Amino acid sequence: MALTGIQIFKLLPKTNCKECGVPTCLAFAMNLASGKAELDSCPYVSDEAREKLAEASAPPIRPVVLGAGVRKATVGGETVLYRHEKTFYNPTALAALITSDTAEGDVAAKIKKWNAFQFERVGLNLRPELVALKDVNGDAAAFAQLAKLIAETSEFNLVLMSDSVDVLKAGAEACAFKRPLLYAATDSTVDALGALAKEMDLPLAVKADSVEALVPLTTKLTEMGLKDLILDAGSRDVKGALDDQVAMRRAALKDLKREVGFSTITFPCEMASNLDMETLIAGQFIAKYAGIVVLSDFEGDSLFPLLLERLNIFTDPQRPMTVTEGIFEINNPDENSPVLVTTNFALTYFIVSGEIEASKVPAWLLIKDSEGLSVLTAWAAGKFAGDDVGMFVKKSGIMDKVKHTELIIPGYAAAIAGDVEEELPGWTITVGPREAAHLPGFLRGR
Repeated sequence: MALTGIQIFKLLPKTNCKECGVPTCLAFAMNLASGKAELDSCPYVSDEAREKLAEASAPPIRPVVLGAGVRKATVGGETVLYRHEKTFYNPTALAALITSDTAEGDVAAKIKKWNAFQFERVGLNLRPELVALKDVNGDAAAFAQLAKLIAETSEFNLVLMSDSVDVLKAGAEACAFKRPLLYAATDSTVDALGALAKEMDLPLAVKADSVEALVPLTTKLTEMGLKDLILDAGSRDVKGALDDQVAMRRAALKDLKREVGFSTITFPCEMASNLDMETLIAGQFIAKYAGIVVLSDFEGDSLFPLLLERLNIFTDPQRPMTVTEGIFEINNPDENSPVLVTTNFALTYFIVSGEIEASKVPAWLLIKDSEGLSVLTAWAAGKFAGDDVGMFVKKSGIMDKVKHTELIIPGYAAAIAGDVEEELPGWTITVGPREAAHLPGFLRGR
């Protein structure tokens, strides 16, 4: 039976050493209880406590780190079936396929193109993480050469795919610094690939013809000391693959079946004949419940909606997305440029700043911390009150940057104008439009 956070805390050393990555032993205990941490992260736990905490210390779905560098990704670690129950933590990693018979020049061109696929959205840089290099001819030297080329000329991390242990070993040695995922151990290669993954400390994918057939393979690998596993139940039709994803997630979370308590990899590239259909299938697997999705290619009109879907699903619904409080310069403002103020809800900031930028009018935009609430919600909750806004303007430093004394407030917060004027004697408080779309006309017409 799983232990509560307080029960776990009583068994910890209570040193608050922070070496586990969180500030206190109590916080670490709560993470253990919710399946978001592992007991191995605590260097001082006693053997007796370790034995008692064995059940509580392992997340139902093990988090696995893929790759290294700026595109390093963690998959797995989820603790709920449905996002509304709590939240989903580790986004599905997106991969595109390159075959080992592709000419180096073509690979370089693909990588250059794929590197450019980075989209800014609400202050975040959205981009794919992986390249799946698939062996098609058993040429270990050529496979290793391409693996090295991809690893050294891009930020992408790699999934190395082959039926041959020798080919995978050559590829892994060529790009070991990127900590590639080895795909995949089967009934015939589980011992050899397990030994290779353990020797090189690499994550390992496991493939079988069904969920049930995965169990003896994962059992054998965990008994060998391997923990970083990724599962492929083998189905390449959409319905069968979806059924497998749901079955494994339910078995891990509801029935606590450790044998399938790992993240998964899916292959829309093998389930459709064109990228458009692959994209639709990939969208399904991002929602339920793939850790890695492999496409045949990256194209902007396919990749961007998948990245947005991923962002929406894996953004904590209990935590508003925010931008930093402060002064933002738009269109190179000077001392005579207008000053506007709004809340720090990320979507509000990006819509407002985008409309100001589109107006071509130089302006100063003040962003006040409203705990991530939009203007109307923040005003209703008392987080965007007139006296608070006035105090913020005084402290922001904007008075040192402009000669005039006019502040433009959002139309939805018109009710605070009087209180702002009281807090800022001598200032003119102008009520702007309610909708951001009307800002360009409003600013140009002043």
